[in-house]
Amino acid sequence: MELQQDPTLLWFIGIYAVIMVGIGIFMSKKVSGSEDFVLAGKSLGPFVLMGTLLATWTGSGSISGGETSMAFSYGIVPALMLMLPTLIGIIVLYIVAPKIRAFGKYTVSGILEAKYGKTSRNIASVIIILAYVGIVSYQMKGFGFILNLTTGISVEVGTMVGAALIIFLAMIGGLRSVSQTDAISGFLMVGGLLLTIPTIFVVAGGWDDIVSNVPASHMSTTGGLTTVQLLGYLLPSLFLLLGDQNMYQRLASSKNEGSSRKGQIGWLVAMLIISPAISFIAFASRSIFPDIDPGMALMATTVAMPVAVGGILLASAASFIITTGNSYLLSAATNLTYDIYRNYINRNASDKKQLWVTKSFIVVLGVMAYIIISYFPTVLSVQMYAYTVYGAGITPAVLAVFFWKRVTPMAGMFSMIAGVASTLLWEVVLSKPGSINSVVIAVPVATLVLILVTLTDRTNKQQNVKSA
Repeated sequence: MELQQDPTLLWFIGIYAVIMVGIGIFMSKKVSGSEDFVLAGKSLGPFVLMGTLLATWTGSGSISGGETSMAFSYGIVPALMLMLPTLIGIIVLYIVAPKIRAFGKYTVSGILEAKYGKTSRNIASVIIILAYVGIVSYQMKGFGFILNLTTGISVEVGTMVGAALIIFLAMIGGLRSVSQTDAISGFLMVGGLLLTIPTIFVVAGGWDDIVSNVPASHMSTTGGLTTVQLLGYLLPSLFLLLGDQNMYQRLASSKNEGSSRKGQIGWLVAMLIISPAISFIAFASRSIFPDIDPGMALMATTVAMPVAVGGILLASAASFIITTGNSYLLSAATNLTYDIYRNYINRNASDKKQLWVTKSFIVVLGVMAYIIISYFPTVLSVQMYAYTVYGAGITPAVLAVFFWKRVTPMAGMFSMIAGVASTLLWEVVLSKPGSINSVVIAVPVATLVLILVTLTDRTNKQQNVKSA
């Protein structure tokens, strides 16, 4: 089937944008201070929490990379496997959520400082900002791609529109407004995908026709990837999720422990719907549009279906991209305010000043994200890079805070440095040998350093003798 763009789909994007901006402005009037801006007054109930967890996690990484690219390039089984890291991550977060709430910190850096000291907080802040700006950047580019593919608007203009929406919605009301728009987007996406699956299978001629039109390797277990290569795609999302500051902030913002647990269970159930749905739709797209860019497989189906169905799917995908972008942008700005500005520039800043500074940082980081996306050829490439920088640099150290009392400050700091250094060495200096993503190297290196330094740290041994 020939891919034909349909400018009428812009109506669906326009309606979505107007609704989101309206909600953002309305909720911004309820922001009472900097804590309310960052943690929504710790008032999130189970349904809003579920929606914001879902919408924050599932963005351009899934729509234009992740499951979409995997299903198109390697087949349905590898794409379905991408759901497993998320499910494992949600279960682990469910276990540690009470501890996260007990810390009462604005940022993951604050949690690390409580265990490893101030230097670790500074290192973590740099890592988080570096990774999160990258994540925001590919949300902007992903938005540009889907508008170009479906409506004919240039990628550059679409990216600018995405950047403007992401920056505005993050700045106008913080988590107070972001959580509400996230919740609406989450439920919209579930509905849009459930409506699309049967429609696109009819358009594609049914399962048998789809299978007959894709390469034979696309029905194999690994899709032609080696085990190590497959792990290189599976592990980044797991290690990002396990230490993701966005998720920690949302769990800390829940109304109470009951709301937190119900919200996480709802998130798990929703992912059991969304992730396979994206995989099957992109796999069907491989049969219909064999020559398109893999990252556009999901969105290409919007022009192959009736306008109403395609428009709903387009609005749903756009909503996930925008909500993920503004969530990570808000989180990165929080690091700058509470880990750097308040600690080193203005310790006595008033609450009003902190709120103004956070909003200013949102704009600055948003512009940076818009600029750096031009340096990455695909959404998937920057997704794997950003995920690994964070997953290797932060996650082993932060999980040790919850699960290993013996870990030492020195071990935490060296683990973070080793995780980032090995990622940069593998990706930049060595140019990713064997097309293996750096997570396969960087996470084991960071974990090994954490363990070895802890076991050999004399300070730790002296503390153990005293406690005995």
